[in-house]
Amino acid sequence: MRVGVRVNDPGILERFCPHFPPGWKLESRPTVDLLYSFIHGGADAAGRTRRFNLLYSDSLRISRTFSLDEALEAFESDLQLYVAVGCKDRVFVHAGVVGWRGRAIVIPGRSLSGKTALVAELVRAGATYYSDEYAVVDAQGRVHPYARPLGIRENGGLEQKKHQVEEIGGSAGTKPLPVGLVVVTEYRRDGKWRPRALSSGQATLALLQNTVSARLRPAAALDTFATVVMQAAALKSPRGEARAVVDSLLTKLS
Repeated sequence: MRVGVRVNDPGILERFCPHFPPGWKLESRPTVDLLYSFIHGGADAAGRTRRFNLLYSDSLRISRTFSLDEALEAFESDLQLYVAVGCKDRVFVHAGVVGWRGRAIVIPGRSLSGKTALVAELVRAGATYYSDEYAVVDAQGRVHPYARPLGIRENGGLEQKKHQVEEIGGSAGTKPLPVGLVVVTEYRRDGKWRPRALSSGQATLALLQNTVSARLRPAAALDTFATVVMQAAALKSPRGEARAVVDSLLTKLS
């Protein structure tokens, strides 16, 4: 997939690079599938007038804000979704993923379900980081790395702070792994970790509910998940603090 980014201020272009998807490469061909256009606003020369930062995806305006950081977050979110929906040979599931002893633990869930916090605690316990945003699954049921910086919400707030996995003492995976465990969970203040086993059908439904391209390519997603649930166990339970469930999850794959 080829994506272009053009800006009216060359000095601002390097600010976009950390927001590209993991594994991106520079492409010299001038034709692209999608073109982002960014008009950098800021203050005028006299400093009296503030101008909006404007971001367009092709001809559609997706951000109008005084904050450069907000515009960059809008760019990252839109681009990630474009890649997830448009990828033809992989299925993108909203999920956190870690590797443990040659298999992947996949934690499907939407934003604010607590999947990043659980991924971070698993990494601190020795698991290998694969993703806190998407489980990228191929037709053989293997999960590929999508190791962007972890977006950790601190002190119970909604604002994310990006952390490289090395900052929390971990490392990122480089090779695809078969799925060993699917964990359907979300954080609750008074949550108790009492996992129950899910059937193959229930596990498939949980994955499908968090699949970006489910409505566009349901058959491909179902075929992929049939392979996943054939080789993986699946658990479901609410949870409290993430560190309280880490040992239970890792023991399941020991």
